[in-house]
Amino acid sequence: MEKVVILGTGPAGLTAAIYLARANMKPVVIEGTEPGGQLSLTTEVENFPGFIDGVMGPELIENMKKQAEKFGAEFRNGWVTGVDFSEKPYTLKVSGMDDMKTEALIISTGATAKMLNIPGEKENIGKGVSTCATCDGFFFRDKKVVIIGGGDSAMEEAGFLSKFASEVEIVHRRYELRASKIMQERAQENEKISWSLNKTPVKVVSENNKVTGLVVKNNETGEEEAIQTDGIFIAIGHHPNTEFLADQIQTDETGYIEVVPGTTETNIPGVYACGDVQDKKYRQAITAAGTGCMAALDVEKYLEGNVVQDWSQNL
Repeated sequence: MEKVVILGTGPAGLTAAIYLARANMKPVVIEGTEPGGQLSLTTEVENFPGFIDGVMGPELIENMKKQAEKFGAEFRNGWVTGVDFSEKPYTLKVSGMDDMKTEALIISTGATAKMLNIPGEKENIGKGVSTCATCDGFFFRDKKVVIIGGGDSAMEEAGFLSKFASEVEIVHRRYELRASKIMQERAQENEKISWSLNKTPVKVVSENNKVTGLVVKNNETGEEEAIQTDGIFIAIGHHPNTEFLADQIQTDETGYIEVVPGTTETNIPGVYACGDVQDKKYRQAITAAGTGCMAALDVEKYLEGNVVQDWSQNL
């Protein structure tokens, strides 16, 4: 029987663990299938406060974990495959271990960027391939970049990248864009933005551990061509990691957990959500960490008003 279990070890889950451990709540953290979340795939982070010269993503995560452990947080390897919120204490089915019961739960399982699944993509993440223009745009000052996607987020990121890059080329597999009319117009009016429409990305090209181009196929002719570029930004959407909840918690139409505005409370008492699993707008390490703090404080307040039974006495 646990007081509180935290699912996920990105900046949201780790911040919640630090706060709850310092409050002597003895949180148990389930590391998940991708410990560290998206930051573990990021090379240099320059926009996290306090690091003048930047910090490597994995290093930032490791330091946050050590900080949580220092105050008494317990980390366990595994991932939750199912939950039962029908009665308290709540039950978690965890891979490779017995079911867990907990009075409170923080869900910080994050969201995963949708990828193209083409050759050269995954191995070049952090070496020129990115899924976050806000995070990495600064590194491409006065360079040419390609952005893949046709929705509002792709147009928005293209506009952002144009502040740094010398040229931004938008690649989309259709002639028609999914973006709203106003977002399309803004992109079309931007002199730094060019277009490669009705073309499908085929392969990421790299040389000396650095992206140099993107091979695309013309969907009309079937011919392939290489677009020279210093960076490739993939903007085809994210999906929240909420499948294991099996509709037992309130989400929006795309699967993001809905919380009471200004809090991390879900529709299930004692269950809280923080980080990208409930945030499809900002998706930054610092905003995730902020909501992790909020979740910890919400849990602390919840547990203070609810007597946590010592189930070991009943064994």
